[in-house]
Amino acid sequence: MPVTLAGNGYGKSAVRLVTVRRGPDAHELKDVTVAIRLEGDFGTCYTEGDNSRVLPTDTMKNTVYALAADHPLDDVESFGLLLTEHFLRESQPAVSARVELTEHLWEQLHPQAFRRAGGEKRTAVVTRTRESVRVVAGIEDLVVMKTAKSAFEGYPRDRYTTLPETTDRLLATSVRATWIYTRPDLPFGDRFREVRRRLLDAFVEHDSRSVQHTLYAMGESALEVPDVEEIHLVMPNIHHIPVDLTRFGLENRNEVFVATPEPYGLIEATLRRA
Repeated sequence: MPVTLAGNGYGKSAVRLVTVRRGPDAHELKDVTVAIRLEGDFGTCYTEGDNSRVLPTDTMKNTVYALAADHPLDDVESFGLLLTEHFLRESQPAVSARVELTEHLWEQLHPQAFRRAGGEKRTAVVTRTRESVRVVAGIEDLVVMKTAKSAFEGYPRDRYTTLPETTDRLLATSVRATWIYTRPDLPFGDRFREVRRRLLDAFVEHDSRSVQHTLYAMGESALEVPDVEEIHLVMPNIHHIPVDLTRFGLENRNEVFVATPEPYGLIEATLRRA
């Protein structure tokens, strides 16, 4: 039976990197997971077992550590740009290099002591070809809740609808956002902090008619940051259901809830500059 290799790629995943920059007054900690993927003319490795064009994935791992030693790891985006440039230079058969970085955030407690900042993560994906480069930044597991200014009513009902309408509910979600920058030469840290601040401010201040309504307000605010051309937001609705206390002879004044992590509504959208 005739067979053709329709596509291929390879790389190194889950490369763990921790750096400490030892300044005179305080230390700076970075904790990052890196994944590297090359695509290109590697077909004979698959079809003939010819490894002459394959940069070893162990070399990719070592490169992460070597470049981290030679270059300050200021922002994950900048480090991704550095890595993709290196791999396209060192692997001539490669036509594209993609590096995904996840920064596990730490809170500074003392000049030389840190606390893991919950599950929140900063992310970046840098994709470079011989002709272009694309930088996508993001944030994951940004868990937020508001206890006022949230409603859900006016939706269609059928014979299976049991959800009561409400003008006062808890709104909780774990935000995952990714956004595309217009160019690769930016103060990435400043842009990241401004997007994050705008997402949080919009969540707090918005008079929500639904998760979709608030998602749009958050994305709209983030797009006001210079050089952000598009943002994709994923916001699961982490339900908090008022407990029926009437069976105990008590009234629930919208103060006692049960958290139900599953099942959950999953809301997502992409917004871009018009």
